[in-house]
Amino acid sequence: MHAIRQHAFGPAENLRYEEVADPHPGPDQVRIAVEAAGVHLVDTMIRQGVHGGPFPRPELPMTPGREVAGVVDEIGAGVDPGWLGRRVVTHLGMASGGYAELAVREVESLHVLPDEVGFEAAVAMIGTGRTTMAILHIARMSADDVVVVTSAAGGIGNLLVQQGRTVGATVAGAAGSTAKVETVRALGAAIAVDYTTPDWTTAVRDQLGGREVTLVLDGAGGRYGREAFDLLGSGGRIVMYGRPFGPEHRFTSEDLFDRALGATVGLGPNLLKTPGGLRALEEESMAALASGGLTPLVGDPFPLAEAAAAHTALENRRTYGKVVLKP
Repeated sequence: MHAIRQHAFGPAENLRYEEVADPHPGPDQVRIAVEAAGVHLVDTMIRQGVHGGPFPRPELPMTPGREVAGVVDEIGAGVDPGWLGRRVVTHLGMASGGYAELAVREVESLHVLPDEVGFEAAVAMIGTGRTTMAILHIARMSADDVVVVTSAAGGIGNLLVQQGRTVGATVAGAAGSTAKVETVRALGAAIAVDYTTPDWTTAVRDQLGGREVTLVLDGAGGRYGREAFDLLGSGGRIVMYGRPFGPEHRFTSEDLFDRALGATVGLGPNLLKTPGGLRALEEESMAALASGGLTPLVGDPFPLAEAAAAHTALENRRTYGKVVLKP
């Protein structure tokens, strides 16, 4: 099979398209013929080898990728033959191996896909969707909220905008280009602004007409995250799940105390430590997809061989929605 291999930590160019031996499932495992593989910001951090904490540096060489959807084409010992030919999606956890034509996973970690659910949408929801569900549990968004969503055209941000519209909240979506702003507006945001313009927060305040922001859902971090934080009215709350602040953009406990603000800051597994665990979040996410409650925004897929280009585009904020590789 063909797979993306990484032999050294560093830039996106270190991701190489190579031919490797086909994997085979062990006991209680299946092999999946991959139709879509998800690309996540965390993948870029792991590739660089600088992201510590809950994501330990993997041993090299490796095949990146932790989200796959496809068809079961081989089963291991102890697996019901009825799994053969099933359309499935799975998250590979701390493991890797998703950027490939074939992937192996334990049968207990699979989710069966209804025929009407596409592979790209499924892979957009299995990891990104479960994170979105965790954010929503923490945020407790309601019709009374005035919400600012940063990175609103991104994989998580677009789902948060949709959910805000569904519950009746007033949503201001901030994104990084004119085209992305139009996408955010089409998703149902009452206010859509380009946060790369210097007066974007003024535009949000003006359009709110005196209403205070009660909730910020920040997937951007850095300067944009700090500016969104400063939009919060007294008693508001922020959930930060994106890139960490640099030193010049951090807020302190004094900032929170002075305005009676609440803050939840988390990335990856730390954010996902919610009652019911990961499986429950995945099931909730996939149910929202199957019912049509949430429809993930998926950008134009990249061919598997162009994984390096996908990483570069994601790191440079040139993508929208979920970034997907197609073998």
